[in-house]
Amino acid sequence: MKKKLKIVTIGGGSSYTPELVEGFIKRYDEFPLTELWLVDIDAGLEKLNIVGEMAKRMVKKAGIECEVHLTLDREEALKDADFVTTQLRVGLLDARILDERIPLSHGLIGQETNGAGGIFKALRTIPVILDIVEDMKRLCPDAWLINFTNPAGMVTEAVLRYGNWNKVVGLCNIPVNAVVEESKILGEETKNLFFHFAGINHLHWHTVTDAAGNNRTDELIEKMYGSGDAKSIVANIKDNDLIFEQVENLHMVPCPYHNYYYYTDKMLAEELEDFKNHGTRAERVKVIEKELFELYKDPKLDYKPKQLAERGGARYSDAACETITSIYNDKHTIMTVSTKNNGTITDLPEDSAVEVTCMLTGQGPIPYNFGKFEAKERGLLQLMKAMEELTIEAAVSGDRGTLLQAFTMNPLITSGDVAKTVMEELLEAHKEHLPNFFR
Repeated sequence: MKKKLKIVTIGGGSSYTPELVEGFIKRYDEFPLTELWLVDIDAGLEKLNIVGEMAKRMVKKAGIECEVHLTLDREEALKDADFVTTQLRVGLLDARILDERIPLSHGLIGQETNGAGGIFKALRTIPVILDIVEDMKRLCPDAWLINFTNPAGMVTEAVLRYGNWNKVVGLCNIPVNAVVEESKILGEETKNLFFHFAGINHLHWHTVTDAAGNNRTDELIEKMYGSGDAKSIVANIKDNDLIFEQVENLHMVPCPYHNYYYYTDKMLAEELEDFKNHGTRAERVKVIEKELFELYKDPKLDYKPKQLAERGGARYSDAACETITSIYNDKHTIMTVSTKNNGTITDLPEDSAVEVTCMLTGQGPIPYNFGKFEAKERGLLQLMKAMEELTIEAAVSGDRGTLLQAFTMNPLITSGDVAKTVMEELLEAHKEHLPNFFR
């Protein structure tokens, strides 16, 4: 009899789920999944049923022996799970719209994972993830938690620091996309290059070395930024045209999200213009999601549609499947994930979460040592890590003073009265999902 191999996906009604299912089907020979449990909440029941039926069609077409279960009962699903993935959005897309609209209405960056919006996504998400961890301690104490709920780095650190759960990996698609796209720019196969990432989620830098040991980073920077026509690999960032002299001086390739910190005036102007003429990114995503679920309803659709790429987050779920497969098989796959620092980056606390290049083994991620950053990266990195620590503390404690400190520290939020006003408006707007702050 085949050994039971059980995956639980919390937020199973997500539009990303077909990509997750596709990833497991592709890897069935090395990861023979027998049970996939898709879990959601009452508000997500309709989407869960739509995407769940599509997942069943995909599995049937693939001819694999895997049962797909749909449930609103998280405890039933978690019992004896081997891996748990989280892809949830507390408050759904309507909450993201508020995260973007309220800061923008005060002339601040309004974005899902950066600035005030990113802080509030963390505040809503962290308590829910910590509740899931407590359930896992009772129901599946040997399982790995694979999180790709944003902000992935802060969620991972909360699990490590406050959940006291070390079997956690945080995932982001940005490094995955960078490896694929930058290999093309250098005219090399991905397998012939080593990408060394270091930093925190959405604030990392990387170098590139080829199989002969040649550092190709400066060549890549010249090709990417020297023309003034750098393409973005992130759906919400129109282009990646940073100031060439600045990136050249780094001798490291910055994450696309550095646009928000290296080129704040341009990013803010673009967001305000979009906000005025087209609404927020979240509102556009909501339209895309509606179209996707109309496609998913088709009883003949038994494959991931190409339109899913327009949703953003490409390769997220595939990265999750590869992470799980590598841990399960002790494959030593090289990937960039969020994990415990443990001295990998000496500029940051040992117990903090960092996003670094790792070897994924049966024991989890083993980071490639990085060491120290120079001041030109270190200053921003340490500031943002401190901001993350305060945000996580506020999410757990519900302390408004701590939250205001995080707001004041964030480079994308104007300090003083503006910070306080935006903070209070967001608290009131998300009151239903932030009981800690209204006790």
